[in-house]
Amino acid sequence: MKKSKKLGQDNAWGYLLIAPTIIGLFILNVYPFIDTIILSFCKSGVFGGREFAGLQNYAEMFGSGEFWQALWNTVYFCILTVPVGVFLALLVAILLNAKVKGKVVFRAIFFLPMVVAPAAVAMVWKWMFNSEYGIINTVFHLDAGWTTNPNLVIPTVAIVAVWSAIGYDAVLLLSGIQNISKSYYEAASLDGCTKLQQFRYITLPMVSPTLFVVLIMRLMASLKVYDLIYMMIGEGNPALSKSQSLIYLFYRESFIKGDKGMGSAIVIATVLLIGIITAIQFVGQKKWVNYEV
Repeated sequence: MKKSKKLGQDNAWGYLLIAPTIIGLFILNVYPFIDTIILSFCKSGVFGGREFAGLQNYAEMFGSGEFWQALWNTVYFCILTVPVGVFLALLVAILLNAKVKGKVVFRAIFFLPMVVAPAAVAMVWKWMFNSEYGIINTVFHLDAGWTTNPNLVIPTVAIVAVWSAIGYDAVLLLSGIQNISKSYYEAASLDGCTKLQQFRYITLPMVSPTLFVVLIMRLMASLKVYDLIYMMIGEGNPALSKSQSLIYLFYRESFIKGDKGMGSAIVIATVLLIGIITAIQFVGQKKWVNYEV
């Protein structure tokens, strides 16, 4: 009897301690998401009123060329940033794990972009890519409209995104590499394996769980890109239609045009896209992620 009473008291204390987190999660995440789903089926007024409209928002969204262009822009951005970014982060992690002087300093330098505010990063790169007085065109004697040419604008933003994320991803991958037992490499060296063979048959399989997490995080961040496009492109830019992502389109529909119903429908479509791609990744990880120690 006393044991069950003690267990009940422990459970009560446990629920009490996690209550603030659960309440905050519901207020800040669950309720807004449910309200967004409801709002996607409504037409909203200028002053916040809403009227049920069924599937009208979704019909208009799927019939809009602007939506499909934004969807392609988002996918194109992911294609440019995710493979290159993850590969470079893995390369940096391997170099940081090598026996070189000043590794701590190099780690801090590579991680620094994650500490700087995204707005500051975007503004500095926007100045560097300026077609009139930017340092990149000046140094390389180019005349490219990096942020105004529709064919160059997404690759330009992709460069900034990759540069910003390499340090954070490299630190995560470095932690995975350092958890690999050195005995594997010692045994491989005795068998005559080269450094490249050790990377292929030891490092890559053993770091694959961390690599999978980094891949998921980077893909989700790329699908939700907004701040870099907002700061580097902005309204009035002739290349905006060829560069706006789904989240940027949501911002324009909700806060510039005032159509929060359409904006909510775009958000739900984005969430479904992220969910589908993430599910595919979790299914595919069985073929290349190694969880055995």
